[in-house]
Amino acid sequence: MGHDISSYNEMGQEIGYIRFTKGDMLAPLFYDLFDANEYYAGVSGTGEVATLPLIQIKKALAAYSKLQAKDFGNKGNQEFLLWQREEMAKFINSCLQTARKEGAVNVFFG
Repeated sequence: MGHDISSYNEMGQEIGYIRFTKGDMLAPLFYDLFDANEYYAGVSGTGEVATLPLIQIKKALAAYSKLQAKDFGNKGNQEFLLWQREEMAKFINSCLQTARKEGAVNVFFG
């Protein structure tokens, strides 16, 4: 079990992917960034697709930018935590690029 989250453009092409294990403390934080808690099902996502408008993606990026290192935790491998933060930023930015072109992005919360 885990959170497999993918984003797609209007043509259905995958533009982003991120995975969190079922117990990863950053998974709920990630859903919070997108104001998408209704798609959080504990050990995984609900399996639904949400169409997120540009404004919601911009808010996610703004919220991500306000986070401090302590918000990502400090237990475990620090290199992995840094990599995970970078992956979160990549996912948000790929969604932002697509939403700027298309007005929205589809996100699958699996």
